[in-house]
Amino acid sequence: MKTTTGLLLTGLALSTAAAEDWPMWGKNASRNMVGNAKNLPVDIHPGELDDDTEAAILKDAKNIKWAAKLGSQAYGNAVVAGGKVFVGTNNESPRDPAQKGDRGVLMAFDEKTGSFLWQLVIPKLGAGKVSDWEYVGLCSSPAIDGDRMYLVTNRGEVICLDVDGMANGNDGPFKDEARYSSAAKDGTPVEIGSQSADIIWKYDMRDGDNIGTFPHNVSSCSPVIVGDMLITATSNGVDWSHTNIPAPNAPSLISLNKKTGKLTGEEVSEVSTRVLHASWSSPAYGKIGDKNAIVWGGGDGFTYAFDPKTIKDDEGFDVFKELWRIDCNPPEYRMKDGKPIKYATYSGPSEIIGTTIIADGLVYAIIGQDPEHGDGVGNILCIGPDGKTVWNSKEVGRSISTLSVADGLLYAAEYDGDVHCYDAKTGKQHWKHETQSRIWGSTLVADGKVWMGTEDGELHILKAGKEYKSLATIEFPAPIYSSAVAANDVLYVATQTHLYAIEKK
Repeated sequence: MKTTTGLLLTGLALSTAAAEDWPMWGKNASRNMVGNAKNLPVDIHPGELDDDTEAAILKDAKNIKWAAKLGSQAYGNAVVAGGKVFVGTNNESPRDPAQKGDRGVLMAFDEKTGSFLWQLVIPKLGAGKVSDWEYVGLCSSPAIDGDRMYLVTNRGEVICLDVDGMANGNDGPFKDEARYSSAAKDGTPVEIGSQSADIIWKYDMRDGDNIGTFPHNVSSCSPVIVGDMLITATSNGVDWSHTNIPAPNAPSLISLNKKTGKLTGEEVSEVSTRVLHASWSSPAYGKIGDKNAIVWGGGDGFTYAFDPKTIKDDEGFDVFKELWRIDCNPPEYRMKDGKPIKYATYSGPSEIIGTTIIADGLVYAIIGQDPEHGDGVGNILCIGPDGKTVWNSKEVGRSISTLSVADGLLYAAEYDGDVHCYDAKTGKQHWKHETQSRIWGSTLVADGKVWMGTEDGELHILKAGKEYKSLATIEFPAPIYSSAVAANDVLYVATQTHLYAIEKK
């Protein structure tokens, strides 16, 4: 549903946080996976897990500050701000004995000690794999802005939370947390305490009175904050048949007022009519050339740039003006012998799942598909301020990872398990590292190193630079599907079951 509410942007000031924090996916609105942490250790041993309780045993661990138990699957990437660490997981190790069963969960921990602070427990939609895949939990990362955080839930909602949870009372205006977290068919309220989440407002994207989306498999996007504007993708996609689009007119990218949760803008580029699978990629914001823009990788395989200041369309609704779009799929991935190539085949077209980033006034994108579809052809693009290709490389396969650009070099991970290093301006490939495993997460560049986790539970540590050098491979007790992040000279690695804070001792 379109909105007639005007959007006021004063200087388009970005959300700010402490200099060394990691307050949102990609650290800041550019989404470039580069941190400024120092003295991160290479000599790491995560310790062992107790056979009965799965608690982390750190007696023989090395350079582990603390480790916290998550659920049985954790795809959400950690964020760190204001002395707290937040991460998404499932509910297979329930912190609240009264709330058992499959749920999405956001957990909050003390940054210094790893002590559990509070959690948001989100009931499942009950739609199964179609819209809320069983046991994958919460896949989105929150965005922190002062004492508020913003999150896309597994139910297709955008919500605003108090970063302190209920420890400082129920702020409102939303006051029905007890019923929100209830999974009972009759809506029987759950008990709310100091370790419960405090919801400020909630916007249900699936509601037909709002924008009426149909999320495919999961709702997954990490919002970006620009002034009072909260921008997010909607996860709108196909149905179980993978051929029908239930909500072709629903927008794939929207903005809300961060204070009220009211809709303030939407794309009208008709991405949903062309969506291949779902629009999961997170938006970025920054300067490309001499202009500030929202940059986003669509579920149709195109990268888009939008003016952040909305305009009125012919019906008086607030919409984003499209500055340009570019197909990130080479023509030969779309058509062969005059016929479309089928989606989810090795040689066919892909959407964009990893976040399109902004670095040094340029835009970088990489295509990929749901890992359920297996390997396939890929493509990296460097895009200029005019929306034209500066360079591209088809040396990579499909990727669901976000890119990193640091010191003139681009680092890219592909699902097949390889990590690549390119010249960011020319596309010249300098080296390739083979992990011999699947990669779901993204490269992190920090402290002169490239950090990369794998499905085999290995953390690969490479020297950042033109010359290839593998520094270490650290084995963790469980697979790593998330991305490492660095804040305040501490590295955070979330495996499927535990969150590790790694610090040089």
